[in-house]
Amino acid sequence: MIDFNLYLITDRQQISRQHAADSKRSLLTVIEEALKGGVKAVQLREKDLNAWELFELAQGMRRLTKDYNAKFFINDRVDVAMSVGADGIHLGQNSFSAREVRKIFHKAIIGVSTHSVEEAEIAEKQGADFVTLGPIFYTPSKVGYGEPLGVALIKKVKREIKIPVFAIGGIKMDSINEVIQAGADGVAVISAIIGAEEPGKEAQEVVREIADWRIRD
Repeated sequence: MIDFNLYLITDRQQISRQHAADSKRSLLTVIEEALKGGVKAVQLREKDLNAWELFELAQGMRRLTKDYNAKFFINDRVDVAMSVGADGIHLGQNSFSAREVRKIFHKAIIGVSTHSVEEAEIAEKQGADFVTLGPIFYTPSKVGYGEPLGVALIKKVKREIKIPVFAIGGIKMDSINEVIQAGADGVAVISAIIGAEEPGKEAQEVVREIADWRIRD
């Protein structure tokens, strides 16, 4: 079911200046470039948009991800995810549980954000299909979650759960090897691709780097 190693999460505030004249429209442009570069899973995470704005953006992103045969997830909003035919939903620690979501969104692929062994174990028990774990390294977008957790936590979580673990938080090209060697099944990124001057090229390089280190591992 989880047939991807790179999980791209949106944040239109991080779009590079050359793409940022119209943030909602340019986000679709950036995502299409990333999909052309090989991204196979995208999470729409734009918490400041109202329901209608999010729905409109989700419709466009659903069309794009279908065109490129990529999985499409929406953060938290089960109603929007179901209405546009998303492949799945991504839940935070203050969201519904995976078990609750499964009751109404039966076919959803469910990801859960986790920050400890205990949270990862609970997510698996409640029916999550995969977890993101972090922040592994420092990143401004995750300062609210405290100090970076470090790659050692990946090893601990992998010993306790069977579902895929995606490392998140400050993941850059030069740190992919560390998280893959620690046991991560893949990486989740935001700024590394969304904020790149050439999102497609950056996505292609990240996809290649993950594949190379998984082969070596």
